[in-house]
Amino acid sequence: MNLLCIDDNATLIKSLYRFFGDDYDITGTSSGEKAIMLANSHHYDAILLDLGLPDMPGLDVCTALREADIKTPILVLSGSADLNLKITLLEQGADDYMTKPFSIDELRARLSALLRRSTVDPTAPQSLPLQVSNLTLDPVSRRVERSGRRIELRRKEFDILEYLMRNRDKIITRTMIMQHVWEYGSQSWDGTVNVHIKHLRDRVDRPFKQKLIKTAYGLGYTINDRA
Repeated sequence: MNLLCIDDNATLIKSLYRFFGDDYDITGTSSGEKAIMLANSHHYDAILLDLGLPDMPGLDVCTALREADIKTPILVLSGSADLNLKITLLEQGADDYMTKPFSIDELRARLSALLRRSTVDPTAPQSLPLQVSNLTLDPVSRRVERSGRRIELRRKEFDILEYLMRNRDKIITRTMIMQHVWEYGSQSWDGTVNVHIKHLRDRVDRPFKQKLIKTAYGLGYTINDRA
């Protein structure tokens, strides 16, 4: 497993080499510009991104990586617990967020969860395509289409849509979404499920006459093709 750590904290990077060196091939850099170059020229299984970089904001790095169509999971590291910042990062394509200070064990767990979600066994039953009405989702290629039209989704939007489609007609609560999609430390994205749902509706439902993602008022969300 290849891990790119973008952080100017030399102590943290040394800790990563010490505790993760047996499991990950780690590349560390304190430069956002160099990190973007590395991510465009090498394959990484996950990216750790600090927001307080010396040459450019970590948010700009996140944006640049996603604009370059780099789909590697990004785990943000920050000393800020500001909800608006988390929402902004989510909108720019971040996958998870950890507030400093944190334990190495928690970091390991979060990385494992991200990697587990980004890897699908094509031979497993859960790899079969899902369909609700004219909406299809392929878990292996992570491709979503509706009426033959390709729909581009960020990683967490895809994960939530897949979860809803696997539980078609069932009411899925906000807590269930958080626990399923984020697994570890779901409170780190507390308050952002509604943002994901809005983005999903904008992409999956708004361009079409029939609405599939529905609100079960006071309970949660469901997906079905009923009127």
